[in-house]
Amino acid sequence: MDIKEFSKPSRRRVILGIETSCDETGVALLRWEPDAPGRGLLAHTLYSQIKLHAAYGGVVPELASRDHVRKLLPLIREALAEAGLTVQDLGGVAYTAGPGLVGALLVGASAGRAMAWALGVPAIGVHHMEGHLLAPLLEDDPPQPPFVALLVSGGHSMLVEVKAIGDYVILGDTLDDAAGEAFDKTAKMMGLPYPGGPELARLAEQGRAGAFRFSRPMTDRPGLDFSFSGLKTQVLLAWKASDHSTQTRADIARAFEEAVVDTLIIKCRRALQASGARRLVIAGGVGANRRLRSELAAAAAKDGFQVYFPRLDFCTDNGAMIALAGAIRLAGGQQQGDSVDVHPRWDLQSLPAA
Repeated sequence: MDIKEFSKPSRRRVILGIETSCDETGVALLRWEPDAPGRGLLAHTLYSQIKLHAAYGGVVPELASRDHVRKLLPLIREALAEAGLTVQDLGGVAYTAGPGLVGALLVGASAGRAMAWALGVPAIGVHHMEGHLLAPLLEDDPPQPPFVALLVSGGHSMLVEVKAIGDYVILGDTLDDAAGEAFDKTAKMMGLPYPGGPELARLAEQGRAGAFRFSRPMTDRPGLDFSFSGLKTQVLLAWKASDHSTQTRADIARAFEEAVVDTLIIKCRRALQASGARRLVIAGGVGANRRLRSELAAAAAKDGFQVYFPRLDFCTDNGAMIALAGAIRLAGGQQQGDSVDVHPRWDLQSLPAA
């Protein structure tokens, strides 16, 4: 299919989205609806490798790649069956091309590019973080650029000014551990099961306010960058000096979570002020954190800005966000060449306009 034909109403406009950047295999089918992209979501399936990696306390790249090989095609078949479609109904294929684990990325890219070639439809490699950034567009009341996005996950903590789709300026980035990574490492340090971040957040709900207090890193100086390594050290020292009781563990978890959430909110407020934007988009796995959602909603009501969250299913890695980002770029005339290219490291600001 010629790329120019993609956006015509009379031609196939269903996009297959494939996500295999790390430890979750995501597949989705999206019928491109420019005015209401979320209503075009026909099916999405997700397989998590949590149980596979739990024995090792973290993601093992080789095992992740092999599991994507085992799960990807069955998930594609499952999504097609859910939507009542066949591969002949596809008008394009979008897959995560980076950043991520190189072996995992190659699984999705190879399968996606091969399917597109066999079907004679265009393919597009999608930037994983652009997928997260655009995930709120899948909702009924999507934000319109310009806005500021907080991309906060296990591998990334950054503030991005979105002037238009494809026109991104990174305002602040993490200097060491991302927020989600800090959650996971702190939880592991305290003996919580893998994956530790969600476990720590659940434990924090039982903590007592004010029992412990940790610093809000890098908020005592100008700037929008993040650093959570010092906070982890504070928690480690507090944990070693404690009685290790269940209540103390919950108290420390709450104080840690409060410190991370407060830090993120302080930086978001600064970013909105610096950019002049009045809309804030939250994306990435940490965007599912209840305290972050609640405190940001309160900050938005107080300061008079709008905050947008994707539904919980679309905070973590998923195929729907990849299908959407790919559909937008395919509709704009972009497509992949015949080669299979992935980018384990990929600057978001290097993307062309959509």
